[in-house]
Amino acid sequence: MKHLSQRCEALVLHHTHYGEADIILTIFTAEYGLQKGFAKAARKSRKRFGAVLDPFTQAIFQWKRGRGDFLLLQEAELLNSRFGLRGDLQRLALASYGVELVSLTLEEGEPYPQIYELLCSFLDYLERDGDELVAKLLFELRLVYLLGYMPHLLHCSECLKIFDHEEIRFDANRGGSLCLDCAGLAGVAIDLGTVGSLARTLNVSHTQFEGFSFGFKTLQQAGLILTQVLQKTLPREPKSLKFLTQL
Repeated sequence: MKHLSQRCEALVLHHTHYGEADIILTIFTAEYGLQKGFAKAARKSRKRFGAVLDPFTQAIFQWKRGRGDFLLLQEAELLNSRFGLRGDLQRLALASYGVELVSLTLEEGEPYPQIYELLCSFLDYLERDGDELVAKLLFELRLVYLLGYMPHLLHCSECLKIFDHEEIRFDANRGGSLCLDCAGLAGVAIDLGTVGSLARTLNVSHTQFEGFSFGFKTLQQAGLILTQVLQKTLPREPKSLKFLTQL
């Protein structure tokens, strides 16, 4: 970022209109992480940017460093508009939720190449009409894992006993899965099959979303687990989650 001008692939997370014609962007890159960008007169210059500045769009951006932390965007070359996401309200809401999770959990300016790949694959899968419940579960689980916040699943987080066909409970505030002796009345009841399924998905590439199928109970219990973990991890509840839940 020390050169006068830089080119880099980036994903647009969201934008805000500023003044009469300018746009302020939050972009996500594999190399430089989350960055704030300023596109001067972007709403008047269709030739320079067109629809490249819309959320979920992937492009090659050229920029210079401006004052403070803002990038001055000069031009962009479209790679993937993901226009199909805008035609389905449910998928649009889920895509917005994924983008907001990334915005809330990552430090600005720090590189997260695997999370960049994860988010792009998540959005691509949604645009291909992938299963929305599977997409949400896998994205949340992998994001937590890549950030280093993964709870204990297959053994008790306190006594370290490895589970074997027994009842267990889950409490994110106590590290994850708990045997009944350690749990007492804490946490929520979880099937061993659920935590086993979650653990096995982590053996697959973080960019793979196709080929997964989860039963109703697994989806329900996994939702309870990941809700606890995200509540413990996030600085606030995502605004997009309320809208997604209503849908």
